[in-house]
Amino acid sequence: MGRLKAMPSRLGRPASRVRARPKVAEGFYQSAEWLDYRRRHRDWTRAQHGGVWCKVCGATQRLILDHRVERSDGGADFPPFEEADWLCTPCHNRKTAEAKARRVRGEAGRGVVESSGG
Repeated sequence: MGRLKAMPSRLGRPASRVRARPKVAEGFYQSAEWLDYRRRHRDWTRAQHGGVWCKVCGATQRLILDHRVERSDGGADFPPFEEADWLCTPCHNRKTAEAKARRVRGEAGRGVVESSGG
C-alpha cells in the first residue's frame, strides 16, 4: 500500500482580523439636555469645590460626568448634582466595568465610587 500524500487544507487561509467598531456614546449623552446638565454641573462643582477633578485619583484631564447609580441600574437620567461625580476616563471605565460585572453576577449594587482622598 502506498503512502498518503499530504492533503491540502480544507480550511483555507485564516480570516483577516476584524477590528472592533469604535465605541460611540449612547445618544442620550449627545443630547442638548445632557450637555446642558453637564455644563451646569461643572459650574456647580467649581463653585462648591474650587475646581473640577476626578473624584478617585484627582486627575484634571479627560473627565466624564458619571452617574453614581448607573442609568441601567435604575439611576435617574439627571440626578441631583450631589449624586453625579467627575471621573477621569480610566477611573470611569473601571467603575463601569465593575458595575457591569455585578449586573452579570446578579448582584444588586449601587456603584458608588469611593474617594481616595479627603
